[in-house]
Amino acid sequence: MLVVTEEVCREVVGRDDAFTAVENVFAAMAKGDAYNFPVIREAIGYAEALYGFKSGFDRQGLALGLKSGGYWPGNSDKGLTNHQSTVFLFDPDTGQLRALVGGNYLTAVRTAAASAVSISHLAREDAKVLGMVGAGHQAAFQLRAAAEQRDFEKVVAWNLHPEMLDSLGDVAKDLGLPFDVKEREQLAAEADVIITITSAHEPLLMKQWIKPGTHIACMGTDTIGKQEIDPAVMAAAKVFTDEVAQSVTLGECQHAINEKLILKDDITPIGSVINGSAQGRSSAEDITVFDGTGVGLQDLAVAHVAANLAESLGKAQEISL
Repeated sequence: MLVVTEEVCREVVGRDDAFTAVENVFAAMAKGDAYNFPVIREAIGYAEALYGFKSGFDRQGLALGLKSGGYWPGNSDKGLTNHQSTVFLFDPDTGQLRALVGGNYLTAVRTAAASAVSISHLAREDAKVLGMVGAGHQAAFQLRAAAEQRDFEKVVAWNLHPEMLDSLGDVAKDLGLPFDVKEREQLAAEADVIITITSAHEPLLMKQWIKPGTHIACMGTDTIGKQEIDPAVMAAAKVFTDEVAQSVTLGECQHAINEKLILKDDITPIGSVINGSAQGRSSAEDITVFDGTGVGLQDLAVAHVAANLAESLGKAQEISL
C-alpha cells in the first residue's frame, strides 16, 4: 500500500494536473462512465464538527475509493485548516487498498480546478475583470486557478471581514493583476467572471446587480441551507453543475428549485458541455452559472493522479498491512 503525505501531494500535483483530472472526471460522469455513491455527512455532536464520506467509481480513469473527513470550525485557533480529510484508493481489479492519500491540499486544488473548468468552458473569451466574493483559505486557490483561464486585467473583491482581503490582494499582486476592494453591487457591475467562495446562508449577490454576459461560479454552497446568490439569478441564467442530484438538494440551486423558479431539467451537467453533447454559452449576453457542489469523484480523480505521480517519482511510502 502507498502512503502519499500532504507534503508530497503539494510537491507532485499542480494546477494543470488538477484541472485535467477534474475536467476528465466531469466528462466521464456525463457519459455514465463514472458515478458518485450517496454522501454521508453528519454533525457528530463534538467540537461542533461535521464529518462524513464521499465515494464513487470512475470506470474510465479506474479510480475507486472514498474521501473521509469534514469540517472542524475550531481548527483555525490551533493553527490547522478547518477542513480535514484523507482519501482511500482501492484497486478496482482486486478490492485491495492501494493508497492512503492526504486530502487537505487536494480538496483545495480540486475545488479551484472545478471553477476553473467552468470558466474555461462557459465564460466569455473576452472576460477582463475577475470578481472574488470571499477571502478565506480557499479563495487564494480559486484566484490562482481562475487567472490561468482568461487574460484578466484586474481583480475586484469583497469579503464580510474586509481585513482578510489583504492576503488575497497579495496573491493578485503575485499574479501581476491590479486588485481593488469593492462593495458587492459595484463588484457585480464591473466583473465579467465572479467566483463566490463563502459559507454564507443568505444571498450575497442580487439579480439586478448582475450584468449580461457574466459567468458566476458558486463554489461555497455544499450543504442544505447554505446560499450565496439570489435565486432569481438562476431563473435569468443558463445553469450548469457538477452533479444535478447534489445541485438540487444541497447546492446553490436548492433555493431556486424550492421556490419553483427553475426545474431540475433546467440544470445541465458541465460534463455534457465538455463532451460536446450540450451547449454552453450561446451568446455574449448569456448569464451563466456553475453550481459547484463538490463531488467525491473530484477527490478520487486528483488523489489517483497524486498516487501515480508520487509512485513514479519515488516519493510515496510503501507499507504492508
